Amino acid sequence: MVKGTLKRTLTPLLLWGLGVGYVISGMYFGWNLGLEKGGTLGMALATGLVIVLYSCFSFSYAELACAIPKAGGAYDYAERAFKQDIGFITGLAQIIEFVFAPPAIAIAIGAYFHLAFPQVPVLVSAISIYLIFTALNIYGIKAAANFELAVTVLAVGELILFSTLTLPHFSVSHFTQNPFPHGWSGAFAAIPFAIWFFLGIEGVANVAEETINPQKDILKGFGWALLTLVVLCVLVFVASIGIGGWETIVFAADGSSSDSPLPLALGHLFASDHLFYKLLIGIGLFGLVASFHGLILASGRATFEFGKIGNAPRFLGRIHSGFQTPANALVFNSIIGIIILCTGKTDEIIIISVFGALTLYAFSMLSVIKLRRSEPELKRPFRVPFYPFTPAIALIMTIICIISLSIYNWHLAIYYFGILLSFFLLFKIFKK
Repeated sequence: MVKGTLKRTLTPLLLWGLGVGYVISGMYFGWNLGLEKGGTLGMALATGLVIVLYSCFSFSYAELACAIPKAGGAYDYAERAFKQDIGFITGLAQIIEFVFAPPAIAIAIGAYFHLAFPQVPVLVSAISIYLIFTALNIYGIKAAANFELAVTVLAVGELILFSTLTLPHFSVSHFTQNPFPHGWSGAFAAIPFAIWFFLGIEGVANVAEETINPQKDILKGFGWALLTLVVLCVLVFVASIGIGGWETIVFAADGSSSDSPLPLALGHLFASDHLFYKLLIGIGLFGLVASFHGLILASGRATFEFGKIGNAPRFLGRIHSGFQTPANALVFNSIIGIIILCTGKTDEIIIISVFGALTLYAFSMLSVIKLRRSEPELKRPFRVPFYPFTPAIALIMTIICIISLSIYNWHLAIYYFGILLSFFLLFKIFKK
């Protein structure tokens, strides 16, 4: 192995574990906040649109990842297609997505842990989890990926168990209760929370440099991960709402919005001291940990790539001499994440992360189309089927989501685009 490079140790199974692991926390919390906006029908419509978006996006993105297997992911694709400026904006959006998502998950981990151990404050658990998993990622990619696979398998098993326990009690009247409270506007407002079901799967591309055979294995990781997530999404959506209606998994006993929808649903069937309830809390933590840990891994690679090529301070692009991992980038992201989670605003953190993801998706789909025209000779081990319709559909849906997100969250849109503009101006000044 060349000094200063990342180790190639990842297999298709580990990539599946990472792909599902990045996302699976979205099944445990966050998505339920969209029900408050759109009700059952509005959230279902938003989720259907998002499933089509991610299906088209994932296979288009896999073409880029197989052709250009680099740790920078979307940054490398956009930079190659549109040169430096667009590459910087895309890479920065990717970093925002991956840096803002873990704090939201850390807050949910703290909330779940607090249910099991009320004496431990939510914030203490959230900060502790940051420190532990940053250290694990610094230690090594293979250890991190093997851990991710183990907790992902447990988390998938728990969601299947949850569905098995709740579906026999499914009620059509509860599922269809107050289904469309805010009409079509509510369906559009629910889009960012539907995206939360799948946000982060693109992180598979960021470990391409650490995959044994990236040109073949990246596609396998994307495909099987996406199929798994779609099935789990449908199961969780139907099973949890069908117990007592959507209001019962959005609002806690004190009337506040809850970060623990699955325990709320299961609470209609079992007491809090029941084995199945405790099992959900215990293994549910693994689902949150899987996504938290996986996104820390992906964000470290994205920030590392920015530092390596000089779009961020150079120390962020250094590899630890002993572990061959991007230790500086991981520590830097951890500090920023802890500052963000201290705000405690889960819904706003999720929306900022979604803004970053949608920006990444838009420029990535444009990169697929541009590179097909500008570099037809580029070796593409995998070509997205039904080109150009597949990336075009993903692009159109992404633009619709960005417009919707901006209309219903205009103050956060100003904040997000202000971050992009500020850092872009700094980049232009200091790059010269």
